[in-house]
Amino acid sequence: MIMPRGQQLLLPANPLFVLSTLIAALFINMVVNISIVGNASWMPDFVALVLVFWCVHQPRLVGIGVAFFFGVATDVHQAALLGQHAMSYTALGFMAIMVHRRLLWFSVPSQAMQVIPLFAVAHALELTMRMMSGALFPGWMILLQPLFEAVLWPLVSVLLLAPQRRAPSPDLNRPL
Repeated sequence: MIMPRGQQLLLPANPLFVLSTLIAALFINMVVNISIVGNASWMPDFVALVLVFWCVHQPRLVGIGVAFFFGVATDVHQAALLGQHAMSYTALGFMAIMVHRRLLWFSVPSQAMQVIPLFAVAHALELTMRMMSGALFPGWMILLQPLFEAVLWPLVSVLLLAPQRRAPSPDLNRPL
């Protein structure tokens, strides 16, 4: 069986839509960090979330190079150690591409449980680099960040796959 029963066949992803969602996630990170909550350590990283989603669903379109670019953009925006987010996002993209075939066989809630270790490793790598550069420990609330990103995974899946869903065909002769 190539595709599980009951799963809907999706249209190809539009590269402009993929790029616009990544830019929108970067903008959301910027707005949330500046105006709403400040630099709260528990706040989910929306760029990492959208990046993992597209690395899982479109690994030929979004890969390690895109992850590196958005990591450098995040570093520049946050005035962080240059390469801190770039290395974290690159590792995150690599791990997501490594498990993307296995991950797609799970249901969306199960996928959320499967991506928690990816987010945890990426945030641990980022925290390690930050601590090695002399920054202070941001607090134990940082452990909630991967959990919040996993909680947002089903919502992100529904929103980002919506343009690719086909309308059900009423014609019985064309099952696809």
